[in-house]
Amino acid sequence: MLKRIFALTLIAAFISIGGMAQVTYKNALGARIAPASYYDFFSFSYKTFVTSAGAIEVDAGLGRKTYGDHNPFTFAASAAYQHHFAIPVEGLNWYVGGGLTMYNSFSDKNGGYRGLGFGFFPTGGIDYKFSGIPLNLSADYRPAIFFAKPDFQDSFFATNFGISVRYVLGSK
Repeated sequence: MLKRIFALTLIAAFISIGGMAQVTYKNALGARIAPASYYDFFSFSYKTFVTSAGAIEVDAGLGRKTYGDHNPFTFAASAAYQHHFAIPVEGLNWYVGGGLTMYNSFSDKNGGYRGLGFGFFPTGGIDYKFSGIPLNLSADYRPAIFFAKPDFQDSFFATNFGISVRYVLGSK
C-alpha cells in the first residue's frame, strides 16, 4: 500500500513539474489539527501568497501528550514557506517547502519534559480551494528535527501529519 501511494505521488509530481500553480486565493485564516503531534495538536493557521506560487503559512497553537504519569501542556508556533505546483484538477495544488518551529512545554511534575524546543521541518502536502465558496482545505506532512529541546523529548519527530481548514479572505 505504501509503495502504491509513493508511486502515485511521484507520478503526480512528474506530471505537474512544469505546470504553474493555479491558486485562486490570496489569504486564508482557520485551524490546523495534527492528531499525533505532542507540541501542536491544535493550531490557528494563517496562509498568504507572496508570489503566484509561493505562500507563507504561520501557525500558533497548543499541544498535550501523556508520557506515563507526565502530561506536559505545550504552546507552539511555526512558520513555513510553501511552493505550489499545479495538479490537473481545478483548485488543487501540491506543495513543498520548509520552515521553523518552536514550542514551550510546561505544567509537568518532572522537569525533563518541561522547557523550550526549537527546530526546523521540511513540509509537503496538497491544497484545495473550493470554487464558489470561500473554503480552503489542505493536508500536510511536517517531520521536525529539533536542535534544542527538553531533556526527555525526542530530537526527531516523524509523525506530524496535519489537516487545515481555512476561510478564504481574499481571491486573486
